[in-house]
Amino acid sequence: MCGICGAAWGDPRDALDGDRLAKMMDRIIHRGPDDAGSYRDDHAALGFRRLSILDLAGGHQPLSNEDGTVWVAFNGEIYNFQALRHRLEARGHSLRSSGDSETLVHLYEDEGTGLFGLLRGMFALAIWDAPRRTLILGRDRLGQKPLVYRHDARRLVFSSELKSLLALPESECPRAVDPRALDEYLTYGYVPHPRTILRGVHKLPPGHFATWHDGNLKVEPYWQPDWNLERRRSVGEDVEALRETLSEAVREQMVSDVPLGAFLSGGIDSTIVVGLMQRASNRPVKTFAIGFPDAAYDETRYAELAARRLGTEHHTFMVEPRAWETLPALAQQFDEPFADSSALPTWHVARETRREVTVALTGDAGDELFGGYDRYRALALTELFHRLPAAPRRILGKTIRRVLPRSGRSKSRLRAIERLFERINDPAGARYLGWMTTFDEPSRLRLYSEAQLDILADASSHPDGCGPGDPASLLSEACARARSRDTVTQSMVGDILTYLPGDLLYKVDMASMAHSLECRGPFLDHRVVELAAAMPLDRKLRVRPGRSKVVLKRAFADLLPAEIAGRRKMGFGVPVGRWFQNELKDELQGILLDRSALDRGLFRPDAVRALVAEHVEGRREHGHRLWALLMLELWFRNHGAA
Repeated sequence: MCGICGAAWGDPRDALDGDRLAKMMDRIIHRGPDDAGSYRDDHAALGFRRLSILDLAGGHQPLSNEDGTVWVAFNGEIYNFQALRHRLEARGHSLRSSGDSETLVHLYEDEGTGLFGLLRGMFALAIWDAPRRTLILGRDRLGQKPLVYRHDARRLVFSSELKSLLALPESECPRAVDPRALDEYLTYGYVPHPRTILRGVHKLPPGHFATWHDGNLKVEPYWQPDWNLERRRSVGEDVEALRETLSEAVREQMVSDVPLGAFLSGGIDSTIVVGLMQRASNRPVKTFAIGFPDAAYDETRYAELAARRLGTEHHTFMVEPRAWETLPALAQQFDEPFADSSALPTWHVARETRREVTVALTGDAGDELFGGYDRYRALALTELFHRLPAAPRRILGKTIRRVLPRSGRSKSRLRAIERLFERINDPAGARYLGWMTTFDEPSRLRLYSEAQLDILADASSHPDGCGPGDPASLLSEACARARSRDTVTQSMVGDILTYLPGDLLYKVDMASMAHSLECRGPFLDHRVVELAAAMPLDRKLRVRPGRSKVVLKRAFADLLPAEIAGRRKMGFGVPVGRWFQNELKDELQGILLDRSALDRGLFRPDAVRALVAEHVEGRREHGHRLWALLMLELWFRNHGAA
C-alpha cells in the first residue's frame, strides 16, 4: 500500500527533473512512510512511497522486468497474486521478490493492457514501457485507489493525490478552479470523476486504463459488466453462491505480514465481515468502533454487542464536538472540497485504529449491493404511489406535502418523509436525484452570484470532453446503464458507479491513508459485485414489510445477532445540524460570514446569511448544506486556488 507519482514526456526540454519528482513524492509521504524509490530515464519518471504490508524486505519500488525495459509503480493489493505468480513462473518468468508488485511487470509483458482483466484487488498503477515509449495508467474496477493526472502538450503528470501535482510550479499545474466541478460539488457533495476541482486535472475513472504514447492520451474501460443482466435462480442457490464468494474474498484480504483488524460499526455489513474474519482466524480479531455522545447518532452499543457475540478484541472511541479542531487538517488532506460529514469520524477511527494495526477490513459497498439505504425503500414506495391514476396522485401528493411539518426542529423521521414526498409527482430519476443532492438546481441558482452564473454559463457552453455540463446527467446516465431493470436497481447501479467511488471510497482512502492505515473491502471484490448485481430486486429489498438485504441476512444468519439483523439502518453521520445550532454556532458564523468568505464572489452574501440564520434559529434544517459551504471555504483557505 503506497503512493505513486510520475510523468512522461517526448521532448527532453519538458523533462520532469529529479528535484520536482522528489517534491511530488514528499507530498504523499503519509501514504508510504516506510520506504521511497524513484526511476528516471530520458522520457519518463516514476516515484514511489511505500507502506509495507507484504514482502516487507523485498517490496521496494519502482521495480522492473529482467532486462530493465519495463517498470512499474503500484499502489494497492493484488489478492490473487500467488496464482498469477505460478502462472508466470510456468511460462518461464523469473521473479525476484515474493510480493504482488513484480507480477504486474511480467503480466504486462505477456498480456499487454489485458493484464487488468486478470487482477483481483484494489490498485492504482503506472507501467512504463521504455522501448515503446508508452506509459500505462490503470485503476481498479470499483475505484478503491485514487489516481489523478494532468495531460497537456508538454507532458503527462500523475499521482495518487492532487496535492502531489500541486508540488509542481503553477506554470506546470495551474490552480484555476473548474466552475463545472464546483457546480457538481454543490450538487453531490463531492466532485465526481472524471473531473477534479481544478481545471485541466482529471481522475482516471474506476475500471479504466489510460495509454500515453508520443504525447497522445487515450482512456479506455476494461471492466464493463452487464448491469442489465438479471439471473433468476432459487434462493438457496443465491445464498450458497454469496456465502462462498464473500467468504473467499474475506480470506484473501486477510493475507498480510503486518497486524490486521477491522472496523465494526454494529451494522449488518461490518458484522458479517468481522464474523467471517473471526471464523478464518485462530485468535481474536481486533475491531474498532467510533461513536457520539448524541444517542441518535451513536451505534457503539450494537458494535459492542457484535464484538461479544463474535469474540473479538474490541476498541471503542468517541467523537465530541471539539473534533471541529480536526477540520483544517481534514480539508488539507482531502485535496478537494468534500461535504460528507462522516469523513470526520472516519478520520478519527482511522487514527485510533492505526495505533493497533496497519490493515483494517471494512463493510463498504454492502448497502449499494444489497439495498441497505432507506432511499431505496423510499423509491420503491413512491413507485407504488405512481401506479395510482394521475389525478388522485397529484391531489394526494399536494396534501401530504402541505400537512408535513416544515420546522428544522421536527423529528428526523418526519423530515425524511417530507423529503420523500417533495418530488412525489416527478419521474423516478428526478425523485432519486432529490435524495442524492446537497443543493438542487433552484437552490444553486439562488446561491450563486451573478458573476459566478456568467462564468458557469460560459464554461458550460464550451464542451471540454470531460462529461456532461448538467450535473444531474452524471447520475441519470449511470442509472441508465441498467435501463432494462427496475427503477430501484437502476438507482443502486447509479450509486455503484458514482456515489461509491466518488464519495465513500474516496473518503475511506483519504482519511485512512492520512494515518498510514490500509483499508480493504471484501464486498468490493468484483465477483461479489457482479453476483449481487445480477440478483433480482426481491432478493435484496421487499417494500412490504419493509425488509432490506434479504439474501445477505439469510446467507449469514449464523453471524448476525437478532438485534442487529432486525435494526433500522442508522448510517455513519455526524450531528452537524445540532452542533451548528449549539456548540459550534459561533465557529460556523465566524467562518461562513467572515468578510474574506463573503467576498470570494462565488455566492450572494445575502443567500449565505439567510441559510445560516434559518438554521441557527431553527426555522429550516440546513446542516448538510452549511457543512458543504464550510468545507468549501476551508478548502479555499488551505489550497489558495483561484
